Amino acid sequence: MSDHAPDTDPAAQGVRPPWHPGRDLTGRLLFLGTGTSVGVPLVGCGCDTCLRGGPRDVRTRTSILVGLPGGHLLVDTTPDLRSQLLREGIGKVDAVLYTHDHVDHVYGLDDVRPLCFHSGRPMRVLCEEPVEDRIRKAFDYAFSTVPPAGGGVPRLVFERIGTAAFEILGARVVPLRLAHGPFDVLGFRFGDVAYCTDTSGIPDATWPLLTGLNVLVLDCLRHTRHPTHLSLEEALAVADRVGAQRTLLTHLSHDLPHEATNARLPAGVELAYDGLELPLG
Repeated sequence: MSDHAPDTDPAAQGVRPPWHPGRDLTGRLLFLGTGTSVGVPLVGCGCDTCLRGGPRDVRTRTSILVGLPGGHLLVDTTPDLRSQLLREGIGKVDAVLYTHDHVDHVYGLDDVRPLCFHSGRPMRVLCEEPVEDRIRKAFDYAFSTVPPAGGGVPRLVFERIGTAAFEILGARVVPLRLAHGPFDVLGFRFGDVAYCTDTSGIPDATWPLLTGLNVLVLDCLRHTRHPTHLSLEEALAVADRVGAQRTLLTHLSHDLPHEATNARLPAGVELAYDGLELPLG
């Protein structure tokens, strides 16, 4: 992760290559990944979705990038982060916001190193206390008082959040408490767009925060029930109660092939896919 030789790391030599910030996503939300924790195709799986699925059935681990007035906000750092940013032509991230501390949402954090190299400053990391604890354990080398013997480390500055609304990069963000089986996690509302991945239920206190939405992005793992995620039937019930103009389902398994599933969904509900963009306003 950070043990490569110094001559492969320009920042380790004090040399900074030309920076290419890539696309400007101001005012847009980009789906970097829409897949479950194992991704789609699933390694070793012989189902039709994994072997013969279309381009929108290729799903990396779930994450979004939000273009706020003051810069790009990355929500979660999946193990696919490097390939997601390269695929979408993104060379600039100004802050990272976390929903929760599970591996498929955190363990790509080391890939922010080149973003720190290019910006010349640490990455702002906004999260709840359990997420910070996980990061400090999993990426302990980034917090060592002894400089590494080669290579770089992700430079991070933590900012603690809870369920109170906060300002980041020129925008107001409203955290949304969600149940993820026995775990408490966060979704987020950006104006009239709400992002609610990795949930099996909406607590009573959160429902009022989901009123008046143009877009609801909602967890939907598979057809059958799951202890920590919404099934398709459960997700449709949530979508109906929220009543957003458009509902996009994410964190999708191979049990939900894109074209066939979309054909059966009610009006206003559809599957998200990697690379999908939508306006924030």
